[in-house]
Amino acid sequence: MRKKTFSKISFLLLATLFLWIKTYIVYKTSFDIKIENFTQEFILFINPLSFLLLIFGFGLFMKEKNRNRYIFGASIFVTALLLANMVFYRFFNDFLTIPVLFQTSNMGDLGSSITNLFLPSDLLMFVDLAILYWLLKKPTFRSASLLTRKEKSAYFLLVAAVFFFNLGLAETERPQLLTRSFDREMLVKNISVYNFHIYDAVLQSKTSAQRALADSDSLTEIENYVNANRKASNEDLQGIAQGRNVILLSLESLQSFVLNEELNGQEITPFLNDLIGESYYFENFYHQTGQGKTSDSEFIVDNSLYPLGRGAVFFTNSNNEYNATPEILKESGYYSTVFHANNKSFWNRDLMYQAFGYDRFFDVNDYNVTEENSIGWGLKDIDFFQQSVQHIDNLPQPFYTRLITLTNHFPFELGEEDRMIDEFDSNSKTLNQYIPTVRYMDEAVKVFFEDLKKTDVYQNSIIILYGDHYGISENHNVAMEKFIGREITPFETVQLQRVPFIVHIPGVTDKDPKKITKVAGQIDIRPTIMSLLGIDTSEQIQFGTDALSDDKLSFTVLRDGSFITENNVYTRGICYDKETGQPTDQAVCDPYMEKAKQELNYSDEIIYGDLLRFYGENGEETEVKAETEVEKKINNRADSN
Repeated sequence: MRKKTFSKISFLLLATLFLWIKTYIVYKTSFDIKIENFTQEFILFINPLSFLLLIFGFGLFMKEKNRNRYIFGASIFVTALLLANMVFYRFFNDFLTIPVLFQTSNMGDLGSSITNLFLPSDLLMFVDLAILYWLLKKPTFRSASLLTRKEKSAYFLLVAAVFFFNLGLAETERPQLLTRSFDREMLVKNISVYNFHIYDAVLQSKTSAQRALADSDSLTEIENYVNANRKASNEDLQGIAQGRNVILLSLESLQSFVLNEELNGQEITPFLNDLIGESYYFENFYHQTGQGKTSDSEFIVDNSLYPLGRGAVFFTNSNNEYNATPEILKESGYYSTVFHANNKSFWNRDLMYQAFGYDRFFDVNDYNVTEENSIGWGLKDIDFFQQSVQHIDNLPQPFYTRLITLTNHFPFELGEEDRMIDEFDSNSKTLNQYIPTVRYMDEAVKVFFEDLKKTDVYQNSIIILYGDHYGISENHNVAMEKFIGREITPFETVQLQRVPFIVHIPGVTDKDPKKITKVAGQIDIRPTIMSLLGIDTSEQIQFGTDALSDDKLSFTVLRDGSFITENNVYTRGICYDKETGQPTDQAVCDPYMEKAKQELNYSDEIIYGDLLRFYGENGEETEVKAETEVEKKINNRADSN
């Protein structure tokens, strides 16, 4: 384009330059984007340019007096989008997606969390807007000359050239880039945070159409896979808790790194440490949640399906047909409830619990909540458990119930009267405050057990405790390195996704406790519960396995595509040796890669297509194959080792 043309679009070019620089600064200071070489750095630098030129370029079709106003308004919109991603990333270590934006009913309950995520330095995001507003008032920029048709064509050819140059370079660096919808960091690194949102919108349109196009045949391949990979339960333990009540404690943000640890000579989780010695404890157990966090963990545990890679199933697919645990147990006479001292509509729980077949939801209106017994997100855990036990004691038995805690939730606030341990000393306020709230939650669980033992319910129950998701994100790696005493590599990041999974059966596990070392995940909780109760789920579509089974494959896959095996961790395209924590031969991870991808894809197909509405329509159960190709590869690898 000629010099004269540049003068006509000088305001547009300034707005582009400001946002280009601002976006790159945000990339480097607010997002933890891994850069491995100069080419990746160059791609990261140029990737916002095509989108900015495009969105501002629409103004070239407007009248002179409106063009620069549009460009200024577009700058405000793009800045707001960038700021929203910054704030979201600070806690979730992730980027916004369209399904997340639909979760607006949660916003009223997120007040304290969002407030803590804003920083004074965020005001710098508006400096360029102030400059643009000042320039807009200048006579030089108040009106703009029209471009000729030829000049407009040249401009948009330039936009296209920049975009395809960026995409071509990215595809060279990361082949099949646009097939990795679950890897949002990879997409942002290569095509920009803005083009990622366009890509996300395309995905949203595609997934919205999947249900309409699905039919019963869509389920056949998945049934074959599930049946071929089904494992037998532990014969010695199957039915050992038959007829007992099932009580699940969903422990907010609890990661395993605090268990059996001390700070200044004091145990962080003294009660849980003791309880482990009287229970079945799974040392290598991982949460598998995505953007839905606690709601994702509920979905996984009740359905033995994976959560979605974008948004939360509780919002995107609340009208689906499910065959959740409450419905299955109802056939054995179980009454099902959830206890959570929050608004019933938060995470769309009122609708999803109906879809899962729960009989009763005890929400905030069933509790005595005052200013004195609340902090942060609501009712303190000790008060929550004390009031919940009163309700539990009156439930018809046998029952299946989940209690969801609140106090150990970001921003991890706690009054002085409830502090039982000092804060950690690091550069992270979040990690520092996390330790006292974990200690408080541990005390609350102790109170729950003490109160429950005063009722007739305790001896006739299985009590299962599990961490729902991580509490400390990768944004606090420097502080975490100080706490655990070693560098946080991608390998360590995956290992930090371990959460407690404790199965306590009064009169059974206290006499014969076990520590299970096999790799397992939240998806295995339902099959494990059903096996202990002696309930047959061989006809159910589920991706988990009885975690107590001797035949269980020591394997679990995380929502981002990372997976863990007995000896290895695969994440971000690298295979790590567990013993050394160092990269190892990719070949040892290869046999599991297809299995990890298959399970995530099949689970997504079930959810997006609402395929469980067709379950049972195919007549006889599909024939179980002796061994899938994936299983053969894995078993052959195991034999060779």
